[in-house]
Amino acid sequence: MKLKKPQFWDYKKPNVFAYFLWPISFILQLLDSFRKIFISKKKFKEIKTICIGNIYVGGTGKTSLSLKIYEILDKKKLKTCFIKKDYIDQLDEQKILEKKGKLFKSKKRVVALKNAIKENYDVAIFDDGFQDKTIDYDLNYLCFNNLNWIGNGLTIPSGPLRENFKNIRNISNIFINGDLDKIDNIKKKILDTNPKANIHIGKYVPQNLEKFDTNEKYLVFSGIGNHKTFLSMLKINNFNIIKDIEFPDHYNYSKNDIDKIISISKNYNCKILTTEKDYIRLKNYMTDKIEFISSKLEILNEEKFFETLTKIYEQN
Repeated sequence: MKLKKPQFWDYKKPNVFAYFLWPISFILQLLDSFRKIFISKKKFKEIKTICIGNIYVGGTGKTSLSLKIYEILDKKKLKTCFIKKDYIDQLDEQKILEKKGKLFKSKKRVVALKNAIKENYDVAIFDDGFQDKTIDYDLNYLCFNNLNWIGNGLTIPSGPLRENFKNIRNISNIFINGDLDKIDNIKKKILDTNPKANIHIGKYVPQNLEKFDTNEKYLVFSGIGNHKTFLSMLKINNFNIIKDIEFPDHYNYSKNDIDKIISISKNYNCKILTTEKDYIRLKNYMTDKIEFISSKLEILNEEKFFETLTKIYEQN
């Protein structure tokens, strides 16, 4: 059974639970630093590599940005593929990537990359992989969602970070997506740590709005990394949300879960709406009674963002 992340992870400051767990976080980070001493990164000259990663656990928009970069490189006539570590609980993301292009997956990313090289791909986009130190990527993008940002700023298990925030010092490109209000403080925090960082900003735009009557009442549910971002997008587009239900990220829905959602919707006399990722995971349970809304990442100042990719397509 998948568990939701602890609420105190997303408090603005650490609380007593976070401090209680901090010694474990310290030991884990120390062990990770020690492990990295013995890992040598490998540069693959046969193919260009782009890593879309994060340090905050889930919900930062890595897949959306991967799809966007694929579209840009495809227009440049570059033979581009996706690379993803083969997690059994991430079939939803795998299917979404496969709808756009070729996906290579393996328990080890380097194995998937070698398979892409065998098929003569020009560029490989890694959807996640920032913590994989075996590959020397040509280009890195580190993603954040500004609604949760870095939570309480501590590493797992005392906070939501996979590694220390100070590690952004060596990252050239940082991408912030989600609700664009109050973003200046986040940009300042990033630039204080990494003055040379290129900061890119994006927002989610719904793609199939014409299907929906926003005056209707909706029960909304999702099991994604950031439920708040989904709600924010719907509210910006004037959806009348009567009830919302949040499940853990990559949640594996059972028939009982869906029956409960349908029962609640009947009590509220409203329609049911979810994300495309969640709809994929429903396994055909009553999908005729549930609608999904698809979204696309829209990048502000695309021209500046395109410039960061010239390293990839001008050398091919």
